[in-house]
Amino acid sequence: MSGLTTHILDQAAGKPAAGVAVRVSRREGEALSPITEVITDADGRARLIVGEDLKVGGYRLAFSIGEHFKASGLPITDPPFLDVVVIDFSVSNTEQHWHVPLLVSPYGYSTYRGS
Repeated sequence: MSGLTTHILDQAAGKPAAGVAVRVSRREGEALSPITEVITDADGRARLIVGEDLKVGGYRLAFSIGEHFKASGLPITDPPFLDVVVIDFSVSNTEQHWHVPLLVSPYGYSTYRGS
């Protein structure tokens, strides 16, 4: 099934990042059109867009990771170094599934196109 999903792993804690808000927007040039906001489940996963609602074009995911680390009990700066992690990417084929994982710590992150 086509669609867009994410999975957040908290590298500092060595476990999934549950309860993180992820805002999804469509990018049209410089303009952003909000689509939805989803909270990651206990496994740090979220289904963001399902099936035919996924369109060819640009998207933005905004992960509210600062709140996650504030609640985690880890020693972090105030304000946190990473507050909202933004990933801009494009979908070129709506017949495929698009998965955008986020590996995050209080001071860095990485992402890639997953499967």
